Amino acid sequence: QVLLVESGAGSAQTRGSLRLSCPTSGITKDSQYLVWFRQTPGKERNWVARYNVKFDIPAVPDSLEERFAVSRDKAKNTLDLQMNSLKVEDTAMYYCAAGTKISTRAGDYEYWGRGTQVTVSS
Repeated sequence: QVLLVESGAGSAQTRGSLRLSCPTSGITKDSQYLVWFRQTPGKERNWVARYNVKFDIPAVPDSLEERFAVSRDKAKNTLDLQMNSLKVEDTAMYYCAAGTKISTRAGDYEYWGRGTQVTVSS
């Protein structure tokens, strides 16, 4: 069974940094896409980072690539999201997800964590 439990929740001030981690125990070879999404109340979940496990290929939306980076720690078996130069608008619930196909749509991912809250204040 796939187990996704996000960690690293916290608060930061603008221009600060936070690092989120998602242990990916039990990820099968079919669930080769690990993704971070974020969501604010009343809004859709939007992807903020993706990792292709099979080929070790990270991806971040163009709008975030200067500030966010995704990596996989194989030794710890975690998917990590490094967020720098934080802005108030980065405040959201962040979710780790895993799926079998590449997609930016939350509905295409089969496995989800419960989310971890990130709050950025000015």
